[in-house]
Amino acid sequence: MKYPKIWKMLVAAMCLALLGCLQAQEFKGHVSIILLGATGDLAKKYLWQGLFQLYLDEAGKGHSFSFHGAALTAPEQGQKLMDKALESLSCPKDLAPSHCDELKGQFLQLSQYRQLKTAEDYQTLNKDIETQVQQDGLWEAGRIFYFSVPPFAYADIARNINSSCRPHPGAWLRVVLEKPFGHDHLSAQQLASELGSFFQEEEMYRVDHYLGKQAVAQILPFRDQNRKALDGLWDRHHVERVEIVLKEMVDAEGRASFYEEYGVIRDTLQNHLTEILTLVAMELPHNISSSAAVLQHKLQAFQALQGLQKNSAILGQYQAYSGQVRQELQKPDSYQSLTPTFAGVLVYIDNLRWEGVPFILMSGKALDERVGYVRILFKNRAYCTQSERRWASEQSRCLPQQIVFYIGHGELGHPTILVSQNLFKPHLPTQSWKEVHGEPGLRLFGRPLSDYYAYRPVREQDAYSTLLSHIFHGRKESFITTENLLASWVFWTPLLDSLALEVPRLYPGGAENGHLLDFEFSGGQLSFSQQQLEVLMPELGSVPKPSDFQVLRAQYRQSPLVTAWPEELISRLASDIEATAVQSVRLFGTFHLALSGGSSPIALFQQLAMGHYSFPWAHTHLWLVDERCVPLSDPESNFQGLQAHLLQHVRVPYYNIHPMPVHLHQRLCAEEDQGAQSYAREISALVANSSFDLVLLGMGTDGHTASLFPQSPAGLDGDQLVVLTESPFRPHQRMSLSLPLINRAKKVAVLVMGRTKREITTLVSRVGHEPKKWPISGVLPLSGQLVWYMDYEAFLG
Repeated sequence: MKYPKIWKMLVAAMCLALLGCLQAQEFKGHVSIILLGATGDLAKKYLWQGLFQLYLDEAGKGHSFSFHGAALTAPEQGQKLMDKALESLSCPKDLAPSHCDELKGQFLQLSQYRQLKTAEDYQTLNKDIETQVQQDGLWEAGRIFYFSVPPFAYADIARNINSSCRPHPGAWLRVVLEKPFGHDHLSAQQLASELGSFFQEEEMYRVDHYLGKQAVAQILPFRDQNRKALDGLWDRHHVERVEIVLKEMVDAEGRASFYEEYGVIRDTLQNHLTEILTLVAMELPHNISSSAAVLQHKLQAFQALQGLQKNSAILGQYQAYSGQVRQELQKPDSYQSLTPTFAGVLVYIDNLRWEGVPFILMSGKALDERVGYVRILFKNRAYCTQSERRWASEQSRCLPQQIVFYIGHGELGHPTILVSQNLFKPHLPTQSWKEVHGEPGLRLFGRPLSDYYAYRPVREQDAYSTLLSHIFHGRKESFITTENLLASWVFWTPLLDSLALEVPRLYPGGAENGHLLDFEFSGGQLSFSQQQLEVLMPELGSVPKPSDFQVLRAQYRQSPLVTAWPEELISRLASDIEATAVQSVRLFGTFHLALSGGSSPIALFQQLAMGHYSFPWAHTHLWLVDERCVPLSDPESNFQGLQAHLLQHVRVPYYNIHPMPVHLHQRLCAEEDQGAQSYAREISALVANSSFDLVLLGMGTDGHTASLFPQSPAGLDGDQLVVLTESPFRPHQRMSLSLPLINRAKKVAVLVMGRTKREITTLVSRVGHEPKKWPISGVLPLSGQLVWYMDYEAFLG
């Protein structure tokens, strides 16, 4: 070959050219970003600046952009409003002013307003994007639609995008949705189903802007980069408690319409604070850069949250709120809102890592400061012999040990990560976080700032700028999937329902709140530390409260009756059960207790678990009065309720726990499996004379007790100790102790609670011994004692 050197140079040049083409093809592509609600408050405050920051970060990296501000406003007026919003765009401090002006000019040229009101408007937008791409000789990479509009508008917009404005196959579509994502589980489900009919899950990005805040976004990376130090600390053995707090000084003035519908729990706890909780509590994936792995582990954390009870929360409302609602919503002068503007909630997680560790979520308006933080406080087992003045912050194990993700505002005024110096020196990425040293005299969480290793961002960035970058790059771990959203609502909806008529504590607002909103937790319950004495009718003196009424003793169906308000009634019943247990163990060495399922005993189980530490659990045998024919792991199972509310909190030997054998040979309550006979034999073998020391029953609105139902002969008489029965309610098949076995007990307690029981309570008080019509009327121990426990609503209506 002649001229070999020339050929080699030509080949090299061709390879470089080909490589250049491939790289250009890999990176080049046009992205259209459509901001719906482009003239609204959120867009003006954050979204246009976030989009400009995205352009600053991505310009010159191979993509071309067009930005379409859209709203219902007519084009001329809309363009004016959008131009005004764009006037306030700013560049990072490290960007030269001339370069900033140049990039800002480019961004403004690429941004235009358009009215999107009809299906034809969306068709026109689609045609304009396609024309622009073709004229400029580009190919379309994808489109982002940002819904900065109220949720009621989602469906129409989604329908129009899906039918008229999707990019061609091969280009991606990303739709960005702002909260609120529903009002409760049902509404969230409906909204998710509606959106799911137009978009794929991978196309939807639900925004919780707190996930874009720098301190919050650093929680998982911090845990990952400090795995070695945290592996032995991040669990129930070492963590005393976790506090997740968002305090605001502003009130709800001007937002009363929104706040009346949502309140503080829906506004901040159900989303921001719960999302942060999952970042702290979730198991850490091996690869935190895998969106799928992060989201899956977050879902597992959601699913491990222990159900909330009414006494898991405390509520407050600043005093001026009802007046603001009356004024803004034209309510009558007598209107008093029950919407909470302050809430504290105690959350527990049902897994081995976090069992028993309290997670305290707190948020409110009109408080004494504006601050947000996540504080992990570690247990302190050290004792230091020398006096405190000789303790060195980086060495003494006696000083508090804590990690704080300081979200912003407050004393520091910027995002910060704090780690006690006596814990460990953390690793953080030096290109994005820098160590800072304490200001003299500044104290945080009880210690001088100099006691901490403290780090702040090298460059502060707005949360929306961070999230828009993640959307552009298709990073879904910072967003809320449909599955995670519904899991959150499953957790919060029962508490919200139970608190719907709860009267919040009034507080004056700001520094005047004093200690009025301080709260404490004990036995899984939250309560205000300071009692609030309220006089509703000053001229009559103080109004009596439920606790002012004593427990009353009387008779019902010729048997003793104890009646009180629910809290006092449960307390009395729990004390009576404990006294019976202690006496039985002293006399016979064991206590055999048969418990009913359903909702009424839940408060009793919790009281026994959390308030009776002298109960002789080690010598107690627990039996079930009845069971639904479902697997024991099913949420409908009575045993599952017993496990959730009692067994997991007390130390009963496993061989003393006797669930009903409803699930044998992979079948449920099959006659041929003889589960009822098997349970009867177990009772006969372990319980002397088959006589339980105490049987706890309830009473249904139809007069049934255990799973013995009217017009059903099974179990009402005869020699069988345990029977299979049919319920009129699902699941229909049940297993139950028989009436003759119940009547062998040394003591029977019947717990009846709630206004819905008033009618049957009155009826049963008048009937004789008619168990076929009202099975409860057949309960009368042969040689034992029957005691009725009724709250005032069931007894008096």
